[in-house]
Amino acid sequence: MHKVEDLKIWQKSINLAKAVYLLISELPSGEKFGLTSQIKRSAISIPSNIAEGSGRNSRKEFKHFLSVANGSAYELQTQLLLVIELNLINKDKVQPIIELCIEIQKMNYVLQKKLIV
Repeated sequence: MHKVEDLKIWQKSINLAKAVYLLISELPSGEKFGLTSQIKRSAISIPSNIAEGSGRNSRKEFKHFLSVANGSAYELQTQLLLVIELNLINKDKVQPIIELCIEIQKMNYVLQKKLIV
């Protein structure tokens, strides 16, 4: 349906996932199987679902996968806010990533509106 590499939302979500991976390397090792693992899954789910949806055969399917990606973006935002609340990483390092996450959520909403089925 779409060439995924050309989608700006996918490009930004790949950048988000990379930023998240760099950030979580600073989390305490005791979080390796807890919050760290969950944050990784949420971050990777965003571009993965955008990619899967773009490869589907209908707008309806693409919109569904965008919806799943958006859910993961909100999940990631929540987890990053928790990192701040628990003082696990300095807010100044986390906030730009949260802002990118919010930007992707907005882009996702606009794209879904354009995919009227």
